[in-house]
Amino acid sequence: MPISLADKRATFRKLHESGCFPIPNPFDAGSAKALAQMGFKALASTSAGFAWTIGKADNHVTADEVCAHLTALCAAVDLPVNADFENGFAHEAENVAVNVARGVKTGVAGLSIEDSTGDKAKPLYERAHAIERIKAARAAIDADNSGVLLTGRCEAFLWGLDDLSMAIDRLCAYAEAGADCLYAPGIKTREQISAVVKAVAPKPVNLLIGASGLSVKEAADLGVRRISVGGSLARTAWAGFMRAAKEIAEQGTFGELVNGFSGAELNRMFR
Repeated sequence: MPISLADKRATFRKLHESGCFPIPNPFDAGSAKALAQMGFKALASTSAGFAWTIGKADNHVTADEVCAHLTALCAAVDLPVNADFENGFAHEAENVAVNVARGVKTGVAGLSIEDSTGDKAKPLYERAHAIERIKAARAAIDADNSGVLLTGRCEAFLWGLDDLSMAIDRLCAYAEAGADCLYAPGIKTREQISAVVKAVAPKPVNLLIGASGLSVKEAADLGVRRISVGGSLARTAWAGFMRAAKEIAEQGTFGELVNGFSGAELNRMFR
């Protein structure tokens, strides 16, 4: 029997109560189905990975495109799916709420809102405004008692603002505003990770594994609850594609094609 949406959401919340779990990031329905067969407990979308599948740069997709993508991911697997919902595809809190309500209807079990403006000159929303955006997302999620888990993200480190105290201050404020899980992509040292975990406890922390190089066990020992890989799986897939295509274009040879994954195995997996 298919797993109900309520069960997916309840399962996702339960995962955040203890332990540490990897939450890999598929970029389409096929990669989601592949990951679902490998024993993962939940999946998360990737804004970058999805954008590249439709020939766009990260942060240049629309709410319509993302909602259609999330609907496809959620329909493809019986696992809970967390949505990388970027900045809510809006600046003002009331518009974030409208879009979050749309996101909830796609069938996701979780959804993240970041404080990045997309403007290099002023990369983060003012603190008070960022908090209001999290509150608006929380209200939109709670409007129909959906049970969707809200992750509050501070994007400071991704924009070169390596101020751990500021990031922690924002994460704590987002927790108070209603975020269930906290996330500061870009932190990488054990000291940074441990400081964030301790500051927002008992709320769970998501770690973008990135440059830290930690194993699941090592991250768990630091108190991390959830580990995502962002666009890394998508970039890995693109690496193989680009190597093979460049060889054909530049050398007229086809050696890289022997490294392709078995078509028969793919057909068995998707049967």
